[in-house]
Amino acid sequence: MTARILIVDDEANIRRMIGALLRSEGFEVAEAAGGNQALLTLDEIRPDLVLLDLMMPPGPGGLETLEKLQEREPGLPTIMMSGKAQLNDAVEAIKHGAFQFLEKPLTPESVLITIRAALELTRTQAENRALRLQLPGAVEMVGTSGTIRKVRELIEQVAPTDARVLILGESGTGKELVAHAIHRASRRATKAFITVNCAAIPRDLVESEMFGHEKGSFTGATDRRLGRFELAHGGTLFLDEVGDLSLEAQAKLLRVLEGGEVSRLGSERTMRVDVRVIAATNQRLSEAVAAGSFREDLYFRLNVFPIEISPLRARLSDLKELVPYLTARARSHDTPTFTAEAFELLSAYDWPGNVRELANVVERLTILGGREIDASMVGQVLPKIHGGRRSEAGTRDGDEDPFDRSLSNLLDDYERSLISRAITRTTGNVAEASRLLQTDRANLYRRMKRLGIS
Repeated sequence: MTARILIVDDEANIRRMIGALLRSEGFEVAEAAGGNQALLTLDEIRPDLVLLDLMMPPGPGGLETLEKLQEREPGLPTIMMSGKAQLNDAVEAIKHGAFQFLEKPLTPESVLITIRAALELTRTQAENRALRLQLPGAVEMVGTSGTIRKVRELIEQVAPTDARVLILGESGTGKELVAHAIHRASRRATKAFITVNCAAIPRDLVESEMFGHEKGSFTGATDRRLGRFELAHGGTLFLDEVGDLSLEAQAKLLRVLEGGEVSRLGSERTMRVDVRVIAATNQRLSEAVAAGSFREDLYFRLNVFPIEISPLRARLSDLKELVPYLTARARSHDTPTFTAEAFELLSAYDWPGNVRELANVVERLTILGGREIDASMVGQVLPKIHGGRRSEAGTRDGDEDPFDRSLSNLLDDYERSLISRAITRTTGNVAEASRLLQTDRANLYRRMKRLGIS
């Protein structure tokens, strides 16, 4: 992407001269006649680098403007310029975050060399942040099944584009991993990857989270807050569980996707944002559209390139790669091995919580086991999570005759098992569990309290 440079100088001739030089080198150029104008238009211009004059009467000087720029945009590369600077001015500028201090009269060579060095350093720092995602601490998509190979192919096809992607799959299948993989393989890899958990945002704070707010725009807004779209400018915004947005929030999201502009709460100014949107959901949005709980126009905007991830029970062959990988992540030294019988038992389970549940089980086994994990250890762990698996006769494996107990106790056991399973599948998210069980959250809390489920 072409770098955009903001020239801040009170002398129009200086702005014209530097602007012509930079445009001839392929840069985008914006101008401001003083510090106040630069700060007022910062959100709209969104520069990649600032050339800032030291003395700009009668408004705020360069050092004051630099300090405010760094407060608003930490890390924004800024090059100071002056023809009357003292050594202490240069020292102060560097202390406040300036990349370099150039003395006037400027030479084309010094301007271009300094600008390119600053942009290169910024790019390298961004690349280092992106590479850290790929270090051993980062989670990968593991497996060789046909469904996983197909997902990787789709990622390779869509990543180089700016097309919106809708990732579909049950909770715990790895939808965020797919979103990260798309971002890392895109031209935006060195820019921000910002995640929004749409299911976790209170309804009255959705607009503030997404688009930001100004100080005093509502009760409790004690400071200016940048929205997720602003933070993701130039990069990728991942809308996780987008199906949980209210219809009102969906309408506001649609306007941003159509216009490419956001406005903070309490502000009359709009800002253009360059953001690639990747959305994910464990719901069938086509059914939600038919039911009237999800906007059809927003669905079409998001569903440009769908990627569906199969549940783990549909690709159990991947266990032979997933289990060793997750074991090594849980314990990097003296990594235990699984016996063939242990693998058989893991393969016989249906994994309602998918890879997320498998990771929890494997981590628990690495804590309980020694150098080798056998079927008895696996058998101890799985029933403790779900209360055992039911046989065709409707009794739990190894249980006594169920009719030795009262009907209310049996029903309580069954309800406790269903709720525990829903809580496990949604990794403790009660809101998701209530949707899974098709009840409201308050009712689910009451039942959990009665049944002694924490």
